[in-house]
Amino acid sequence: MDIQQIKEYLPHRYPFLLIDRVVACEPGVRLVGYKNVTYNEPFFTGHFPEQPIMPGVLIIEALAQTTGLLAAETAPSVLGKGKTYYLVGLDKVRFKRPVVPGDRLTLEATYLRHKRNIWAFSCRAEVDGELVASAEIMCAAAEQET
Repeated sequence: MDIQQIKEYLPHRYPFLLIDRVVACEPGVRLVGYKNVTYNEPFFTGHFPEQPIMPGVLIIEALAQTTGLLAAETAPSVLGKGKTYYLVGLDKVRFKRPVVPGDRLTLEATYLRHKRNIWAFSCRAEVDGELVASAEIMCAAAEQET
């Protein structure tokens, strides 16, 4: 899935579209994508100018966007185009090392379960095969507001 296909599912746009490409997807199982982290990212201006580090909340947001794509591929009639996908919960969030300019942030979401409108995923973010963050993420879909 390239950026144009990703934009069909996610309502996010620059500077908050935080996934550049999907490289693997097994609907109902897992999705893997990545974000190329460059020095030109707007958040590096203030976080931190002398030693730029990607904010942890944006790593989690990138993982949440990854779950949105997996959910849309898994249940397109319920969670596909025309739906807004909201982050509703985080559990077991851990950060292991900083993400810096030049890193390729690999994003992986694995489906855990869903009940009614709440979907749960186990998520990992890695750089060069090294874990940088993990979390269990819960999301819910709603009709897209116009």
